[in-house]
Amino acid sequence: MPDKADLHILLANPRGFCAGVDRAIEIVEKALQKYGAPVYVRHEIVHNKFVVDRLRDMGAVFVDELDAVPDGVPVIFSAHGVPKSVPQNAEQRALHYLDATCPLVSKVHREAERHHGEGKHILLIGHAGHPEVVGTMGQLPEGSMTLIETEDDARSIEVSDPENIAFVTQTTLSLDDTAKMIAILQERFPAISVPKKEDICYATTNRQHAVKMIAERADAILVLGAPNSSNSNRLVEVAKREGCAISVLVERARDIDWDKLADIKTLGITAGASAPEVLVEEVIDACKERFNVSVETITLTDENVTFKLPRELAS
Repeated sequence: MPDKADLHILLANPRGFCAGVDRAIEIVEKALQKYGAPVYVRHEIVHNKFVVDRLRDMGAVFVDELDAVPDGVPVIFSAHGVPKSVPQNAEQRALHYLDATCPLVSKVHREAERHHGEGKHILLIGHAGHPEVVGTMGQLPEGSMTLIETEDDARSIEVSDPENIAFVTQTTLSLDDTAKMIAILQERFPAISVPKKEDICYATTNRQHAVKMIAERADAILVLGAPNSSNSNRLVEVAKREGCAISVLVERARDIDWDKLADIKTLGITAGASAPEVLVEEVIDACKERFNVSVETITLTDENVTFKLPRELAS
């Protein structure tokens, strides 16, 4: 049997779960402990099949809409946030609900409401159809907000009152792409109101900067995350933009195309904010089966953010 080739792994830090994801998962776990199964969850609590499957095994039932939730059982809203119509419908049915919306997403909701209350039209930078965007647009009456997805959108958008507009953003976007769109909007509309604090969340920001650090040295990068995870897909884009052409998104070790890594000497590994560390360890173990592996952790910063649970689950 031929000797294994050497493989040096660059492990990005921070990676994986953020405080909002930790909180959302804990809300489901504690609700199951307190109320017993089943506990219903509207949409995936976070965008990760491994996490969703584990919670399903514990007794969580995932549904697309409240119509599928029977009377008399608790229901949890996902970390991405929901339109105002969802809790209103739950209240009309006297459903007991818990809101697992990430507090940093809720901050964007409150910003949008404040701007709307001041009579401003709002431009939302984000991806059409993403649950967070659907939830943010659903905070205000229809027509109060316009979605900006691309630089072309930013250049072509027409507003009726350029002196009375504001922008907010999805929390999981590419920092670089968003900065370009914001610059275009500010050049076109000098009076546009800006968020008091960056809307793109600390975890998205940190993970993108960390992947830039490893992309400088890596021959290839694996990003652990789900295909529908916005922040994970952005990590792949950032890595490619930094010059690491072989940058791919994988859900599990079993998804790795080992032929692509056959001649790789240095492999970067990171994980999106909804990917658990156990999947990173699984990938490293799979590498060790095929290579003589050495691991180097590249640390941008150590995160210590935590968010409180809803009062009824905090005890």
